[in-house]
Amino acid sequence: MKKFLSIALALVLMAGVFAACGDKPESGGTTDPTPPASSSAAGDTIKIAIIGCHTGEYAQYGLGVKNGATLYIDQLNASGGINGKQVEIVAYDNKADNQEAINAFNRAVDQDGITALIGDVLTGNTIAVGGEAYKINMPMITASATAEAVTYDAETDTVYANIFRTCFIDPFQGEKMANYASEKLGAKTAAIIYETGNDYSVGVKDAFIATCSALGIEIVSEEGYATGDVDFKSQLTTIASKNPDVVFCPNYYEDDGLIVTQAREVGVDAVFMGADGMSGVSGYASAADAEGTLYCSGYAPGSTDAVKAFEAAYTEKYSAETLNMFAATAYDAAMVLCNALQVAEEAGLTAGTDEYKQAVIDAIRDKSGELECITSNGYTFDAHNNPVKDACIMKVVEGTETFVENY
Repeated sequence: MKKFLSIALALVLMAGVFAACGDKPESGGTTDPTPPASSSAAGDTIKIAIIGCHTGEYAQYGLGVKNGATLYIDQLNASGGINGKQVEIVAYDNKADNQEAINAFNRAVDQDGITALIGDVLTGNTIAVGGEAYKINMPMITASATAEAVTYDAETDTVYANIFRTCFIDPFQGEKMANYASEKLGAKTAAIIYETGNDYSVGVKDAFIATCSALGIEIVSEEGYATGDVDFKSQLTTIASKNPDVVFCPNYYEDDGLIVTQAREVGVDAVFMGADGMSGVSGYASAADAEGTLYCSGYAPGSTDAVKAFEAAYTEKYSAETLNMFAATAYDAAMVLCNALQVAEEAGLTAGTDEYKQAVIDAIRDKSGELECITSNGYTFDAHNNPVKDACIMKVVEGTETFVENY
């Protein structure tokens, strides 16, 4: 199965065609939204969906996922596809709305006849779609949704066996950054500012607080804000009065950029820390204000030859604007999924059947360990279908988000 990456990297200079975002299914891979009837009848395509926020304030995430996954699939198709079949992508823009995400999934299943799904992107959207996918045992892999609840319902002790991810979970990130604050920064006090009602933000925050308690780090201020807020000075003035060693911001990059900027204006001089949602913060705060900001990531730019080849191919095709961690984890997600699709195809199963879907799910879980991926040396999954992989610590240095170390 390692041949997938070597083939893909040999084709890094090949350009692909990708349509713009919209309400209707978007074209992806090397196919049109509606392929010729003869092509479908011949059974020479394997149809998958990509669902995510491709427009709006979180489009940097959604486009990164869509582009990263499409890049791999285009490369795979150019090398002959899977057993001679092309992988056809049907992409939907959910506009970061839960109901739009569910509607997109239902259209992908009922109208487009997909075999598997890459997505969703944001945590809340993914939980919404995951509930529908679980009902029909649809193979689903997300590159970016980090809440524990995406793959596991703690209240009923239910593992969603059909859903996987190539990114970290929220508790892991909160624990990791609390440990880093203690061990590497010597922090004794911390403040938190987070988006209330956001599954991702709350999940990371809760794990950070629990770990700080165990480590003896005092939480001197815990401040919330509502979705859509742009003025954080009241909360940050309170934080400034507590003079914490670190300020933890488990939010998305646009909010965190505003928070860091306004925090400096009201006199907060602590080290800012975040989770993977902070990736891209350097584009939303000045180099001076963001200097020293730290976050954990599943991806370190330019760190290996494979990463460099991926980045070169991505930049040539899509530019560097949406080249981020989730573009890389989406490339991995596409590789893991296509590897599993090949297992099902080689077994002679019929796409869309219960047997085919289960074979794909089993192969994702059991046959991804030897893949040469971008953000992980193969993928193994724990009992809740979360990947077992290292974290990269990133730091803003003179306006550039720079790899510090694996931790």
